[in-house]
Amino acid sequence: MTPAARLQAAIEILAALETTQQPVDRYLKDFFRARRYAGAKDRRAIAERVFDILRHRARFAHRMGDANPRALMIAAMLAEGEDPAALFSGGYGPGPLSQAERATITATPAPAPPHVMGEYPEWLAPSLQRAFGARLPEEMAALQSRAPVDLRVNTLKAARANVLAALKAEGFIVAATPYSPVGIRIPPGEGSAALANSPLFLSGAFEFQDEAAQIAAALAGAEPGMRVLDLATGAGGKALALAAAMNNQGSILAFDDNPRRLAPLVERAARAGATCITSASKRGGPLWANGKFDLVFLDAPCSGTGTWRRQPELRWRLTRERLGELVRLQDWLLDDAARHTAPGGRLLYATCSLLPEENEERVAAFMARNPAFRHLDAAASWAAPIPGLGRDFRASPATTGTDGFYCALLQRDGG
Repeated sequence: MTPAARLQAAIEILAALETTQQPVDRYLKDFFRARRYAGAKDRRAIAERVFDILRHRARFAHRMGDANPRALMIAAMLAEGEDPAALFSGGYGPGPLSQAERATITATPAPAPPHVMGEYPEWLAPSLQRAFGARLPEEMAALQSRAPVDLRVNTLKAARANVLAALKAEGFIVAATPYSPVGIRIPPGEGSAALANSPLFLSGAFEFQDEAAQIAAALAGAEPGMRVLDLATGAGGKALALAAAMNNQGSILAFDDNPRRLAPLVERAARAGATCITSASKRGGPLWANGKFDLVFLDAPCSGTGTWRRQPELRWRLTRERLGELVRLQDWLLDDAARHTAPGGRLLYATCSLLPEENEERVAAFMARNPAFRHLDAAASWAAPIPGLGRDFRASPATTGTDGFYCALLQRDGG
């Protein structure tokens, strides 16, 4: 593909993303599967353009006074010191620049307001201000960077030192994560796409999991012999981490009411050797027994604001209405988790959100409704200090170098 044709493909992808809720990476796979003529270099260049524009959409729209995909592409080129006129020339590329576009390119834009510089929807400003205060610009700048690839070593099959050495031998640039004792970090763009084909991955020696999620799984305090419920398990990453912490002794019921989300767990558990996990997409029956568990792990559906580095499209898809729906769902799930927590048992509530509405405020509301629960000090169970770890755990790219994440540890009286 010519450089101009790559630009046109990126513009078409950006336009299509405005009409779908599909994640960008999945949409890109489908887009290129239908266009076999696009080589590896073409796919990489187009994908990088798309992700760069989504990360800086507010700034690019401000620069051009327009958020349509063509205008965003022009602004992206200007930001990189490129001349749009050279590639906006028709043919297989974008059509020639209009007179209005040329005028905008030569004009001096007005100063950008904070939400534009921070790359977040203006309506979210009060929530983010409550979350970060004076650190808001720093936190939002960190969310505009590319995320590293974090791996969790599966201690059922391997030790971190051995996996580090083996990955280095395979040519990967790797380092131990600073806080998780089972984590490995690989810089963004350093051959990470090949990891899924590594013999180590295929043998179950590691899983892909951000360090903040690894810490949350460890804070839950899962122990061998426990009866555990992973209440909104998704594809099962936390269930696999809990199985390793339990040394495969005890039982984990991995529940998700969406069978398609849950489906990958069967293969993942088999690869990991996690035989203590049973999955279910319906409540009730023998798997639930008396419905009381020693530990309930609730990684609740949320806005995903903490994952904006990896999924920049989420910042522009979130609406007030959707946030309200999520808050109501989180309240319901917390109450459901409480019903399944045995006397003396623990309930860990987690989200990959930065917003107080989904985090501290949901826990406070839950505690007001459920006086039988105590709010534990999560830091008391961790030997070394971690930024953001106090009574609750609050992670962010600027604070911990991880995705944004929140968790609170609660305990039911009795036992």
